[in-house]
Amino acid sequence: MIEGITTFFLGFMMMWQEASLRSVLWRMLGLLAVLMIILMTSVFFFSDYLVSVFVPTGDAWYWVIVGYIASFFTAVLSIAVGAVAFVALASAAVAPWLDTLAYRTEKIMGFPTVENDASWSNQALAAAINSIRPLFGLVLWGALALVFFWFPPLMTIIWTYGSIQFLNYELFDTQASRKGMKFSARKENMKEQRWFWLGFGGVSLLLMAIPILNIFVLPAAVVALAKKKTP
Repeated sequence: MIEGITTFFLGFMMMWQEASLRSVLWRMLGLLAVLMIILMTSVFFFSDYLVSVFVPTGDAWYWVIVGYIASFFTAVLSIAVGAVAFVALASAAVAPWLDTLAYRTEKIMGFPTVENDASWSNQALAAAINSIRPLFGLVLWGALALVFFWFPPLMTIIWTYGSIQFLNYELFDTQASRKGMKFSARKENMKEQRWFWLGFGGVSLLLMAIPILNIFVLPAAVVALAKKKTP
């Protein structure tokens, strides 16, 4: 788990240290910011709705404590939903730039590498298609979470774990696509390195909760995995 967290932050630092990587980041920044603003606004209203459902009201002293606990889990649930939606949309919208980031990172590290010469639309479409099967997995986790709808702590834990799993597929997509990995190979890689991916996706999801910083999570993850030469 520590390796996954460390890998992410090393990639984050490298993204800012290398001028060739920063130049790519500036190109995609506007689109990422627009997507994030739209989704953050949506998450705010979603969170407000969840509060009205989960947070109890009453005159007894303990209702205040229960209310704080329910509000916390509601916030976590909302952040997970927002992070999943943002990464799913952004990974397709800026797919060519993400591939360029990975290519330049590999080149800086001295790894054998080839630049993707597919058209913008083809790369964006491929990224969107690669999200479909992980999305089905997320739906199953969501269905399981709904079974515990009236017990917010367990519901939040299940949904958060499912969100980390989905997030990892999205963050891994650029590097896996460059290596020609099919879905089964990606799944096997994540199974074999379960703790690495739990740390990597976990810290990514956590940083998604921090305004402004959350915009840089996706490109930083791409640089980190390219730097590590994953798989």
